[in-house]
Amino acid sequence: MMQSFPLFLSLQGRRALVVGGTDHAARKVELLLMAGAQVSLVARTVTGEIAQLIADARICWAGRTFDEGDLAGVALVIVATADEALQARVSQLTQARGVPVNVVDRPALSSFIMPAIVDRGPITIAISTGGVAPALARKLRAEIERALPAALGRLARFAEIFRAQVRRTLGEPRARRLFWDRVFDGPVGELALAGDEIAARRELIRLLDSARGDTTPAQGMVHLVGAGPGDPDLLTLKAHRLLQRADVVVYDRLVSPEVLAVARRDAERIAVGKRRGSPGVAQEEINARLVALARSGRSVVRLKGGDPFVFGRGGEEVEALVQAGIAVEVVPGITAALGCAASAGIPLTHRDHAQACVFVTGHTRDAEAALDWTMLARPRQTVVIYMGAEGLPIIARQLVQHGMPLDTPVALIENGTTERERRVVGTLATIERQAARARLQGPTLCVLGEVVGLALVRDREFRLETRIGF
Repeated sequence: MMQSFPLFLSLQGRRALVVGGTDHAARKVELLLMAGAQVSLVARTVTGEIAQLIADARICWAGRTFDEGDLAGVALVIVATADEALQARVSQLTQARGVPVNVVDRPALSSFIMPAIVDRGPITIAISTGGVAPALARKLRAEIERALPAALGRLARFAEIFRAQVRRTLGEPRARRLFWDRVFDGPVGELALAGDEIAARRELIRLLDSARGDTTPAQGMVHLVGAGPGDPDLLTLKAHRLLQRADVVVYDRLVSPEVLAVARRDAERIAVGKRRGSPGVAQEEINARLVALARSGRSVVRLKGGDPFVFGRGGEEVEALVQAGIAVEVVPGITAALGCAASAGIPLTHRDHAQACVFVTGHTRDAEAALDWTMLARPRQTVVIYMGAEGLPIIARQLVQHGMPLDTPVALIENGTTERERRVVGTLATIERQAARARLQGPTLCVLGEVVGLALVRDREFRLETRIGF
């Protein structure tokens, strides 16, 4: 969750006040001047860098202590003095007037935080850690600086020249977005970045003429995208790219909020997942909706928890789309069994304990009759049961009746790979009681087998080593 709301404040021609004459103040003054602010500085003494700015008449300097009257007419205040009493006083007076104030290295006294900035004028990228880790923000800034072309601002200024013309020519917002995607991702962007503006203009006009003449309503495409088990860092690069370009995202309840947040902010989001104890959207209705969305010309991402083809009904949706003549692509994802087991440190196979791994779903019309319990109870294998928390009493009873030992280790992993992950670990004899105490509510994966015991032993050894200081 965001700790603060990001925005960009226009300071062009407006007054900004800096209190203090330190090196910190010099850095802030330079940024304010770059933003076009008229800077006034209040400090008894100043450093060499500040003194040069004063000598060059780039800022106004009052060589005295701060006075409340200094706040009259200012749009922003930065406090860069080591005097803690003065810091608190300026912060209190400024916030009482409703003026934004930043006290350097004192987030508790600040109403806004100075971000780390990547400047590719007119493009500005601001990075903030909420004031808790400025060094990390600086590291991220350095990585972004390396990744972005130095001439990126040139590309933005080039696009500005044609913005109004493109808007007049292409009235539909999606058509304009697709056009600009082609501009920035293709030869036009490369030519503009290289400084060949004449060739870039010629190519852009050719693209615009082509887009103007294309009056055929385009049919959209559906991408069945695996969202993985919950951690957005586990999304494939292709999944990330498609989410950034989608016009609409149709998603299940198993998709984590963190993954959904990767989608374009202006993309339409349609929830079709079924929640425990409440009626869900019928599969036939989901199929029909996907067809209708694609026929309207939009790019659709059907976002499914884990992998679309592992207990995700992806096969049914592909069949419906193909029958309707809709182009469809499947983008695999890390299925929950792999992601959650890795997060919990459980090897799904091990040459000394499990030579096979079986995936089954506990969420069927009649799991007790549908599952092959004799096969599942075999020794030297790992059993992974998707959506098995609700049917845990049936699962435990049937496995014991078919020969699985009562002391078989069992792990229940809720919201695996996310910050909300919880694990309940026990045996086939105890897990039902432990699960009831834990009151698991989120998506839960059940893992049974000797390999669960390996993770438990390793975890106990780690805790022991930590306690005795190894």
